[in-house]
Amino acid sequence: MPVNGRKRMVTITINKNQYLAEEGEIFLLTAMRLKIDIPHLCYEKALDPYGSCRLCMVEVVTCGKTEMTPACTIKVHNGLEILTDTPEVIKHRNILFELYLAEAPKSEVIKEMAAKYGVTKTRFLKKIVHDDPLLGKCILCGLCVRVCSEIMGTCAINFIIRGPFTVVNTPFYEHNPDCAGCAACARVCPTNAIVFEDTEKDRVMRSWSGTTVPMMTCSSCNKPFAPEKLMHEIQSRLDPQINEDIRNMCPECRRRYISRREMKIPIT
Repeated sequence: MPVNGRKRMVTITINKNQYLAEEGEIFLLTAMRLKIDIPHLCYEKALDPYGSCRLCMVEVVTCGKTEMTPACTIKVHNGLEILTDTPEVIKHRNILFELYLAEAPKSEVIKEMAAKYGVTKTRFLKKIVHDDPLLGKCILCGLCVRVCSEIMGTCAINFIIRGPFTVVNTPFYEHNPDCAGCAACARVCPTNAIVFEDTEKDRVMRSWSGTTVPMMTCSSCNKPFAPEKLMHEIQSRLDPQINEDIRNMCPECRRRYISRREMKIPIT
């Protein structure tokens, strides 16, 4: 339990060495802070971890027995003992890298990460999809799907088809009006597989069947600055509501307007 607002520090063992760590913290974060190398792709602090990529597997030692578990799903507690570099962990990691090199053959992120751990080729058949909207870079980690549903609440994309043909996209590969154009999916994608483009009038989610979301134009400088649907959604949740004078201004014009008002400079 926290004492005086501070987290309780406990003793854990990593690779036979003892460390102090915050009780209840995700072990992967503890290892990162201690500069203990554990590869990972699907961890995102805004989402509850669920270990989909399996790259962060470590061995948890309990009563002399070991069990392989994703580091992002382990909570730190007193006496926790972890092994991160056993032959079993390394073998598991290398096989996964080979699978990802086959699943996402055009991902430079995967190639560079795999090479760092000594894996430069794969024994598995590479997945080649012509006109792949995700550019041959998707590893099906599900982060884009989760941020769309759990954070944004729009569910504009999902896993479609099944088995070895599973992909992520909009239903029936069609323009999805539910998409708010927030591009949160692109920002959490660990392999840079998701592409979008801002034009003068629209945000085009190229990866999501060309789904198009109109852009809001700044009432002051007349430049597009954010998806219209996203802005309306955000503004509808504000309490109190944003001042009408700056409601449709871009961030830059809004800052300028507020600064001039605070300095009592005439606003033209």
